[in-house]
Amino acid sequence: MKGGMRRFGAADRRLLPEGRLAGPMPWVIAIMMFLTVLAAAAGMGLGSAAASLNAAVGDRVTIQIMAPNPDVREADAARAVGLLQRLPGVKKIRRLTPAEINRLLEPWLGAGGTEADLPIPAMIDADLGPGGGARLDEVKEALARAVPSARLDRNGDWLGPLGQLISSLKWLAAALVLMMIAATSATVVLAARAALDMHRGTIEVLHLMGATDVQVARLFQRRIALDALFGGGIGLAGAALVLVLIGTRVSALGSDLIGSAQLPVGAWVLLVALPVLGVLLAMLVARSTILRALGRML
Repeated sequence: MKGGMRRFGAADRRLLPEGRLAGPMPWVIAIMMFLTVLAAAAGMGLGSAAASLNAAVGDRVTIQIMAPNPDVREADAARAVGLLQRLPGVKKIRRLTPAEINRLLEPWLGAGGTEADLPIPAMIDADLGPGGGARLDEVKEALARAVPSARLDRNGDWLGPLGQLISSLKWLAAALVLMMIAATSATVVLAARAALDMHRGTIEVLHLMGATDVQVARLFQRRIALDALFGGGIGLAGAALVLVLIGTRVSALGSDLIGSAQLPVGAWVLLVALPVLGVLLAMLVARSTILRALGRML
């Protein structure tokens, strides 16, 4: 006892039962953390997929040589390749072989459908390099002057709606994470108030013994922090198991687009840190709630 105030140690913490495994709060927090980790993983995975998609096709174009005469088409294709090679910033140019074009058309024309006397366009795949989208009009004008039968398509235009959908889903996942955080905070507030009402008599005795509101709040804060740590760990373990199972299934599909939604190392670090952040949030919310309630009691 010093200055009329007593310092409460480990023995005094037993005045409030810890209850780490009892009651609904740890399990509610476990469910909230489970959903939060899944939503955060979905958002970061979609962000990774959007970045990979933009890097893969954002500055790439496809040129089709539409001349019906095979000799003219061949000459125009060679002239288009030469023009692209002279343009600054173009990184890669590849002309699709007849076998590759046949594989692309086979789902629509059937096997051997391209062997008929059909004017199949020559196709050239080109990567305009970083900032190629800004020079797209220049490339189009140069092709129109040199090769009138050429038609240029920007690959990103075809995948634009898909990119918008991925972006929308990413922001939806972020909104879900924020809602889960708000719901977890509300759960902590309710738990803190319930614990305060349950131990009102004990709190009055502690005040008579010289305990301050801050010292009493620390007792509840410690108890709620342990509940949040237990629940957060269970939720993280369950979510990590689900993510590993989903990752295994995605890898088995062999799809480049779906496979690009993988989580980078930094994302896993953030997911593992979520329970720690949840404990800190629970401690702050519990402390604020208890101090406000104690202030109204006196």
